[in-house]
Amino acid sequence: MTTTTLAQANARPVRRRFGDRGLIGLIAFAVAVALLFSMLTPRFAGIVNVQSMAFQVAEIGLFSLVIAISMYTAGIDLSIVSVGNLSALVTAQLFVATGAANADAASAAGLTVVCAAAGLLTGAVCGAINGLIITKLRVSPILATLGTMTLFNGLAVGWTSGESVYGMPASFLALGTQYLLGIPLPFVVFVVVAVVIAVVMALRPLGFRIYVLGSNAEAARFAGVPTDRVLLATYTLCGVISAIAGLVIAARSASASPDYGSSYLLLAIVIAVLGGTNPNGGHGTIVGVVVAAITLQMVSSGFNLLGLSQFTYQIVQGVILIAVMGLGFFLRGWDLRRLLDRPRRASAQSSTTSQKETTHG
Repeated sequence: MTTTTLAQANARPVRRRFGDRGLIGLIAFAVAVALLFSMLTPRFAGIVNVQSMAFQVAEIGLFSLVIAISMYTAGIDLSIVSVGNLSALVTAQLFVATGAANADAASAAGLTVVCAAAGLLTGAVCGAINGLIITKLRVSPILATLGTMTLFNGLAVGWTSGESVYGMPASFLALGTQYLLGIPLPFVVFVVVAVVIAVVMALRPLGFRIYVLGSNAEAARFAGVPTDRVLLATYTLCGVISAIAGLVIAARSASASPDYGSSYLLLAIVIAVLGGTNPNGGHGTIVGVVVAAITLQMVSSGFNLLGLSQFTYQIVQGVILIAVMGLGFFLRGWDLRRLLDRPRRASAQSSTTSQKETTHG
């Protein structure tokens, strides 16, 4: 067996071992961050601040899930924020056109369902466009979604002349302002979406095919995996989740705009990688992404309470991203070297045993 073949055979144990270790380390880091800021400022652990963090983390958490899912296929979706804003604008414009804000409670609730569904459908269509460009035109995901990011943003700006759209009913705004058993509704939405995606990735054929495709696209095709359909389904799903994030932002802001969330793309990438997602595809956990999103939200909140500037937080983001990438490379190399060294150690041990038996014989 060649070294290359052996390395491929042992790739899964390396990824699994690094993933388990990385998740445990991330949870420990999150606990350390919570304890540190709780000691530095008593307000950090207060119920008001905890609920505030829960409101804020939902948006970036949802976008981070999209980045992670696209990275599992060895791709990336750069159009997430543009898709979210365009979907929210479709919903908001429908609210205005139907006069939902001035309707009675029952009518407003029905219009909320219909208009929100239209927003989600918009996200699905945008995601499908990404998938079709990638699979049919054979454009790399980074270039395809970079192009559609500009396209969708241009459509949103041209449609609204860059202005925000108001006039949403209270039944919709509740999504961004109300609580469920004391838990902010945006956070509930984030957790529910994360659980659904985690189940899909762990237990459904689509999840398995996404991981296989991301690990080795050529091998996946030889194994009979319909790679084009998997990519189309993946990017359509990414569009729907981006739309959910856009609706949450609109509900919290009481308006929709083509300019919301402009800083979320880079932060979502940082969170996905910090959560253990391999940018080269084939590995990652939804739990890790959720923990990473909460961790960086705690860092941001702690910095605000301490009066530190946003620029400092951006520096910390960059340092964390570089550190995680470097640590991941080191640990994967260390584990792989140990696995490759096993046959040599086993052979040496077997040779020693044989010599002893010959001597005693």
